[in-house]
Order: sequence, then C-alpha cells, then structure tokens
Amino acid sequence: MFNLSGKVALVTGASRGIGRAVAVELGRLGHPVACGYGSDADAAAETVAAVEAQGVKALAVAINIRDADAVDRAFGEVEGALGPVGVLVNNAGITRDGLLARMSDDQWSDVVDTNLGGAFHTIRRATPKMMRARFGRIVNISSVSGHIGAPGQANYSAAKAGLLGLSRAVARELASRGITCNVVAPGPIVTAMTDAMPAEWRAAMEATVPLGRLGTPEDVAAVVGFLCSDAAGYVTGALVPVDGGLGMGH
Repeated sequence: MFNLSGKVALVTGASRGIGRAVAVELGRLGHPVACGYGSDADAAAETVAAVEAQGVKALAVAINIRDADAVDRAFGEVEGALGPVGVLVNNAGITRDGLLARMSDDQWSDVVDTNLGGAFHTIRRATPKMMRARFGRIVNISSVSGHIGAPGQANYSAAKAGLLGLSRAVARELASRGITCNVVAPGPIVTAMTDAMPAEWRAAMEATVPLGRLGTPEDVAAVVGFLCSDAAGYVTGALVPVDGGLGMGH
C-alpha cells in the first residue's frame, strides 16, 4: 500500500534534522530524492549519502525558496537529473524570534517570506506537471506553535499557521487532478539545538508533553512517508500533529 516507487521526491531543508529524516524515509520507500538545501552543501551531501544507502538515486540541489526564479532553476535541475517531481515536502524554514513590540519589519518579512512564501513558490512550480500526470503528493511541515501560538514567535507562528490555509486551498483546488496536500505539525523535536540545552530545560519541556518525551525527526518522517504513499490517497487537506499530544485539540 505504500508503493509509490519511482515517483521523484523533493524535500526542502533536507540538510539536517527533520528534513534529512524525511529524505531518508522517502528513499527507504523507494523514491529518488532531491535534497534541497539553502547554504550547507556539506550537510546536504551527507543527506544524499544516507538516501543513496537506501538503494535509490539522490541529488543535492541548492534552492533559495524565497526567489521564484531560483526555485524554477532548482526544479529544472531536478527534472533533468531525476525526472518530474511527484512528491513535494516543504520543510525548509527559519526563525527570527523576538517580542512583538520589538520585532523589526525584517524579522517579520524574513520568516513569513521563507516559511510561507517559500512553500507557495515550490507548490506553484511543482503542480503543473503534477496536474498533467494526474498525481501528486504535497506535504507542508508546520509546527505546533502555528496552532497554539508561541511567545516571541509572532512571525513564525503566523507563517506556520498560514501553511494550513495554503494547504487546504491547494487541496480543494487540485483534488480533481489526483493531487493531495496535507500538513504535518511537529511539536518539540530532538535536534542539535535541543541537545545543547541544559538538562533542566529538557526536563521542563518533557513535562509539558503528555507522552513525556521529546519527539525525534524519525517520528515526523514516518507520518510524512505515510502521507506521501498510496495508502494515504484518500487523505487531503488534513492537519496531522506529531507532538506527543502537546497541541491536543488544535
């Protein structure tokens, strides 16, 4: 039921963390994977090696998702090397945290243009060929903070919440062409940043999560892999939390 082998996947923000785990999972499921990255070519190469270890082709592709022309060039590179993109996972994102009263225009626009505008650019570029193929899987990675809010993250929370509206508009618009579009909203996930935090901080975070632990990138990747599969062919416009129950009810 998960067999969509041969459908080319593009994962943005694939150089580390959730993006890398998603790329590896899609490779395990049989997809050739284009691993999009912003600036860290060495980390992207490590992701490519991890994907290729699953027995599929992989490619690192530099992509500035804020720039529509750069997105077009990156897709052209992927299409030339691997074929048309049938699976798109928008994971790339940034933070520029600050209290609302002190948040600069640049802090706001950098985050919204990247986290929300970037997804718009990649979806717009991917969908014409998906429509012609009458098949597509799009998954946008949001965040629990986009649905319950987070102090100091008005820009990030707004952009991640906006992904839900974007995804549901895309889901309704393209459903008749066999294209699904869904949202995955991770909660607190173990990363290099969380590993560097004091033990007291981690204990406090774990205490707020009903399941009593931080999630892993692989927890998120497993859900994304399902949403990109044949088994999820009747799932579209959905918001799937992967947060240990933290955002229960959002």
